[in-house]
Amino acid sequence: MTALPSSHASICAIVTGHTRGLGAALAELLLARGIRVLGLGRGTNAALAARHAAALSQTTLDLSDTAALERWLSTDALRRFTAEARCVLLFNNAGTVEPIAPCGAQAADAIARAVALNIAAPLMLANAIASQETASPAAERRIVHVSSGAARNAYAGWSVYCATKAALDHHARAVALDAPQAVRICSVAPGVVDTDMQATIRSTAPHQFPSRERFEQLKQNGQLATPEAAARQLIDYALSEAFGSTPTADVRELPKA
Repeated sequence: MTALPSSHASICAIVTGHTRGLGAALAELLLARGIRVLGLGRGTNAALAARHAAALSQTTLDLSDTAALERWLSTDALRRFTAEARCVLLFNNAGTVEPIAPCGAQAADAIARAVALNIAAPLMLANAIASQETASPAAERRIVHVSSGAARNAYAGWSVYCATKAALDHHARAVALDAPQAVRICSVAPGVVDTDMQATIRSTAPHQFPSRERFEQLKQNGQLATPEAAARQLIDYALSEAFGSTPTADVRELPKA
Protein backbone atom coordinates (compact mmCIF):
# COMPACT_ATOMS: atom_id res chain seq x y z
CA MET A 1 0.00 0.00 0.00
CA THR A 2 1.14 3.52 -0.75
CA ALA A 3 1.49 6.15 1.95
CA LEU A 4 -1.29 8.68 2.28
CA PRO A 5 -0.64 12.04 0.61
CA SER A 6 0.81 14.57 3.02
CA SER A 7 -1.77 17.18 1.99
CA HIS A 8 -5.38 16.53 2.93
CA ALA A 9 -6.31 18.53 -0.19
CA SER A 10 -5.41 15.36 -2.13
CA ILE A 11 -8.00 13.36 -0.18
CA CYS A 12 -11.75 13.26 -0.75
CA ALA A 13 -14.47 11.51 1.22
CA ILE A 14 -17.95 10.18 0.58
CA VAL A 15 -20.18 10.19 3.67
CA THR A 16 -23.62 8.60 3.68
CA GLY A 17 -26.25 9.94 6.06
CA HIS A 18 -24.40 13.26 6.46
CA THR A 19 -27.36 15.37 7.55
CA ARG A 20 -27.46 14.45 11.23
CA GLY A 21 -25.82 12.52 14.04
CA LEU A 22 -22.57 10.70 13.41
CA GLY A 23 -22.71 11.37 9.67
CA ALA A 24 -22.99 15.14 10.17
CA ALA A 25 -20.07 15.03 12.62
CA LEU A 26 -17.98 13.01 10.16
CA ALA A 27 -18.64 15.49 7.37
CA GLU A 28 -17.93 18.49 9.60
CA LEU A 29 -14.61 17.16 10.88
CA LEU A 30 -13.44 16.00 7.45
CA LEU A 31 -14.17 19.42 5.97
CA ALA A 32 -12.38 21.10 8.88
CA ARG A 33 -9.28 19.09 7.94
CA GLY A 34 -9.39 20.35 4.37
CA ILE A 35 -10.85 17.14 2.92
CA ARG A 36 -13.52 17.53 0.23
CA VAL A 37 -16.77 15.76 1.09
CA LEU A 38 -19.60 14.33 -0.98
CA GLY A 39 -22.64 13.80 1.23
CA LEU A 40 -25.26 11.27 0.18
CA GLY A 41 -28.62 11.27 1.94
CA ARG A 42 -32.36 11.81 1.72
CA GLY A 43 -31.88 15.51 2.48
CA THR A 44 -29.20 18.16 2.52
CA ASN A 45 -27.26 19.75 5.35
CA ALA A 46 -27.85 23.49 4.95
CA ALA A 47 -25.77 24.50 7.97
CA LEU A 48 -22.78 22.53 6.73
CA ALA A 49 -23.16 23.95 3.22
CA ALA A 50 -23.17 27.49 4.61
CA ARG A 51 -19.84 26.91 6.34
CA HIS A 52 -18.13 24.88 3.63
CA ALA A 53 -19.74 25.86 0.34
CA ALA A 54 -16.63 25.29 -1.77
CA ALA A 55 -15.63 21.90 -0.36
CA LEU A 56 -19.00 20.22 0.24
CA SER A 57 -21.00 18.50 -2.49
CA GLN A 58 -24.39 16.99 -1.72
CA THR A 59 -26.59 14.53 -3.56
CA THR A 60 -30.17 13.88 -2.47
CA LEU A 61 -30.64 10.12 -2.66
CA ASP A 62 -32.73 7.62 -0.71
CA LEU A 63 -30.16 4.91 -0.10
CA SER A 64 -32.87 2.42 0.80
CA ASP A 65 -34.07 2.70 -2.83
CA THR A 66 -31.68 0.24 -4.47
CA ALA A 67 -32.88 1.07 -7.98
CA ALA A 68 -32.31 4.80 -7.42
CA LEU A 69 -28.80 4.15 -6.10
CA GLU A 70 -28.08 1.90 -9.08
CA ARG A 71 -29.18 4.68 -11.46
CA TRP A 72 -26.96 7.23 -9.68
CA LEU A 73 -23.96 4.90 -9.79
CA SER A 74 -24.48 4.50 -13.54
CA THR A 75 -23.81 8.24 -14.01
CA ASP A 76 -20.35 9.79 -13.89
CA ALA A 77 -21.02 11.77 -10.69
CA LEU A 78 -18.83 9.59 -8.48
CA ARG A 79 -16.04 9.46 -11.05
CA ARG A 80 -16.03 13.25 -11.37
CA PHE A 81 -15.87 13.74 -7.62
CA THR A 82 -12.99 11.29 -7.07
CA ALA A 83 -11.04 11.77 -10.32
CA GLU A 84 -8.20 13.94 -8.99
CA ALA A 85 -7.89 12.40 -5.51
CA ARG A 86 -4.83 10.48 -4.37
CA CYS A 87 -6.92 8.90 -1.62
CA VAL A 88 -10.67 8.30 -1.55
CA LEU A 89 -12.43 7.62 1.76
CA LEU A 90 -15.88 6.04 1.91
CA PHE A 91 -17.78 6.20 5.20
CA ASN A 92 -20.80 3.89 4.96
CA ASN A 93 -22.59 5.52 7.87
CA ALA A 94 -26.29 5.64 6.91
CA GLY A 95 -28.38 2.94 8.55
CA THR A 96 -31.50 2.12 10.50
CA VAL A 97 -32.08 0.19 13.73
CA GLU A 98 -35.68 -0.54 12.81
CA PRO A 99 -37.65 -2.77 12.84
CA ILE A 100 -37.23 -3.33 16.56
CA ALA A 101 -39.43 -6.31 17.40
CA PRO A 102 -39.22 -10.08 17.82
CA CYS A 103 -39.13 -12.20 14.71
CA GLY A 104 -42.75 -12.76 13.72
CA ALA A 105 -43.77 -9.23 14.71
CA GLN A 106 -41.73 -7.31 12.12
CA ALA A 107 -43.29 -5.54 9.14
CA ALA A 108 -42.08 -6.99 5.84
CA ASP A 109 -41.51 -3.56 4.30
CA ALA A 110 -39.41 -2.49 7.30
CA ILE A 111 -37.22 -5.59 6.92
CA ALA A 112 -36.77 -4.89 3.21
CA ARG A 113 -35.84 -1.25 3.86
CA ALA A 114 -33.33 -2.19 6.55
CA VAL A 115 -31.63 -4.75 4.32
CA ALA A 116 -31.47 -2.26 1.43
CA LEU A 117 -30.14 0.60 3.55
CA ASN A 118 -27.87 -1.33 5.92
CA ILE A 119 -26.45 -3.89 3.46
CA ALA A 120 -27.19 -3.29 -0.21
CA ALA A 121 -26.23 0.39 -0.27
CA PRO A 122 -22.86 -0.03 1.54
CA LEU A 123 -21.93 -3.01 -0.64
CA MET A 124 -22.89 -1.21 -3.85
CA LEU A 125 -20.93 1.89 -2.86
CA ALA A 126 -17.91 -0.15 -1.77
CA ASN A 127 -17.91 -1.96 -5.10
CA ALA A 128 -18.15 1.34 -6.98
CA ILE A 129 -15.28 2.88 -5.02
CA ALA A 130 -13.07 -0.20 -5.46
CA SER A 131 -13.56 -0.06 -9.23
CA GLN A 132 -13.21 3.72 -9.51
CA GLU A 133 -10.56 5.20 -11.77
CA THR A 134 -8.60 7.84 -9.86
CA ALA A 135 -5.67 10.16 -10.48
CA SER A 136 -3.27 7.23 -10.32
CA PRO A 137 -3.67 3.43 -10.36
CA ALA A 138 -1.90 3.50 -7.00
CA ALA A 139 -4.38 5.98 -5.48
CA GLU A 140 -5.77 4.48 -2.31
CA ARG A 141 -9.41 3.71 -1.66
CA ARG A 142 -10.27 3.28 2.03
CA ILE A 143 -13.70 1.86 2.85
CA VAL A 144 -15.12 2.31 6.36
CA HIS A 145 -18.27 0.37 7.17
CA VAL A 146 -19.83 1.86 10.30
CA SER A 147 -20.62 -1.34 12.17
CA SER A 148 -21.96 -1.95 15.68
CA GLY A 149 -21.44 -4.08 18.74
CA ALA A 150 -24.72 -5.66 17.60
CA ALA A 151 -22.81 -7.23 14.71
CA ARG A 152 -20.87 -9.30 17.22
CA ASN A 153 -23.40 -9.72 20.06
CA ALA A 154 -27.02 -10.78 19.59
CA TYR A 155 -29.87 -8.79 21.16
CA ALA A 156 -33.50 -9.85 21.47
CA GLY A 157 -35.67 -7.63 19.29
CA TRP A 158 -32.76 -6.67 17.05
CA SER A 159 -32.57 -9.71 14.77
CA VAL A 160 -32.67 -7.56 11.62
CA TYR A 161 -30.22 -4.92 12.90
CA CYS A 162 -27.80 -7.55 14.24
CA ALA A 163 -27.94 -9.50 10.98
CA THR A 164 -27.38 -6.47 8.76
CA LYS A 165 -24.44 -5.17 10.77
CA ALA A 166 -22.91 -8.66 10.92
CA ALA A 167 -23.20 -8.72 7.12
CA LEU A 168 -20.98 -5.62 6.90
CA ASP A 169 -18.37 -7.26 9.12
CA HIS A 170 -18.30 -10.39 6.99
CA HIS A 171 -18.23 -8.36 3.78
CA ALA A 172 -15.10 -6.59 5.02
CA ARG A 173 -13.48 -9.93 5.87
CA ALA A 174 -14.17 -11.30 2.38
CA VAL A 175 -13.05 -8.12 0.59
CA ALA A 176 -9.81 -8.21 2.58
CA LEU A 177 -9.23 -11.71 1.15
CA ASP A 178 -9.98 -10.40 -2.36
CA ALA A 179 -7.22 -7.82 -1.75
CA PRO A 180 -8.23 -5.47 -4.60
CA GLN A 181 -5.40 -3.19 -5.70
CA ALA A 182 -4.88 -0.13 -3.47
CA VAL A 183 -8.08 -0.85 -1.48
CA ARG A 184 -8.23 -1.07 2.31
CA ILE A 185 -11.40 -1.91 4.18
CA CYS A 186 -12.52 -2.19 7.78
CA SER A 187 -15.91 -2.56 9.45
CA VAL A 188 -15.59 -0.40 12.55
CA ALA A 189 -17.90 -0.31 15.58
CA PRO A 190 -17.98 3.32 16.81
CA GLY A 191 -19.17 2.61 20.35
CA VAL A 192 -22.54 3.69 21.73
CA VAL A 193 -23.10 7.17 20.28
CA ASP A 194 -25.68 9.72 21.45
CA THR A 195 -27.74 10.05 18.26
CA ASP A 196 -31.39 9.93 17.20
CA MET A 197 -31.00 6.16 16.90
CA GLN A 198 -30.42 5.98 20.65
CA ALA A 199 -33.56 8.02 21.24
CA THR A 200 -35.50 5.53 19.11
CA ILE A 201 -34.09 2.66 21.15
CA ARG A 202 -35.09 4.30 24.46
CA SER A 203 -38.63 4.91 23.21
CA THR A 204 -39.17 1.27 22.24
CA ALA A 205 -41.51 -0.83 24.37
CA PRO A 206 -39.61 -3.29 26.64
CA HIS A 207 -41.50 -6.28 25.23
CA GLN A 208 -40.08 -5.42 21.80
CA PHE A 209 -36.55 -4.70 23.07
CA PRO A 210 -35.81 -6.27 26.47
CA SER A 211 -32.39 -4.55 26.73
CA ARG A 212 -33.90 -1.05 26.69
CA GLU A 213 -33.07 -0.40 30.35
CA ARG A 214 -29.36 -0.87 29.67
CA PHE A 215 -29.40 1.88 27.05
CA GLU A 216 -31.47 4.15 29.28
CA GLN A 217 -28.82 3.78 31.98
CA LEU A 218 -26.02 4.59 29.55
CA LYS A 219 -27.79 7.86 28.75
CA GLN A 220 -28.56 8.67 32.39
CA ASN A 221 -24.97 7.94 33.47
CA GLY A 222 -23.38 10.03 30.70
CA GLN A 223 -21.79 6.97 29.11
CA LEU A 224 -22.79 7.71 25.52
CA ALA A 225 -20.07 9.04 23.22
CA THR A 226 -20.79 12.32 21.46
CA PRO A 227 -21.07 12.14 17.66
CA GLU A 228 -18.04 14.44 17.43
CA ALA A 229 -15.85 12.21 19.61
CA ALA A 230 -16.85 9.07 17.73
CA ALA A 231 -16.35 10.77 14.36
CA ARG A 232 -12.88 11.96 15.35
CA GLN A 233 -11.85 8.42 16.29
CA LEU A 234 -13.21 6.99 13.04
CA ILE A 235 -11.44 9.61 10.92
CA ASP A 236 -8.14 9.29 12.78
CA TYR A 237 -8.24 5.54 12.28
CA ALA A 238 -9.26 5.77 8.62
CA LEU A 239 -6.29 8.06 7.93
CA SER A 240 -3.80 5.99 9.91
CA GLU A 241 -1.31 3.47 8.55
CA ALA A 242 -2.96 0.84 10.75
CA PHE A 243 -6.26 1.09 8.88
CA GLY A 244 -7.14 -2.13 7.09
CA SER A 245 -4.62 -4.24 8.96
CA THR A 246 -7.64 -6.10 10.35
CA PRO A 247 -11.05 -6.25 8.63
CA THR A 248 -13.07 -5.51 11.78
CA ALA A 249 -12.36 -3.18 14.66
CA ASP A 250 -13.94 -1.32 17.58
CA VAL A 251 -12.93 2.27 18.34
CA ARG A 252 -12.95 1.47 22.06
CA GLU A 253 -10.15 -1.04 21.49
CA LEU A 254 -7.95 1.04 19.22
CA PRO A 255 -4.63 2.37 20.59
CA LYS A 256 -4.91 5.94 21.83
CA ALA A 257 -3.13 8.50 19.67
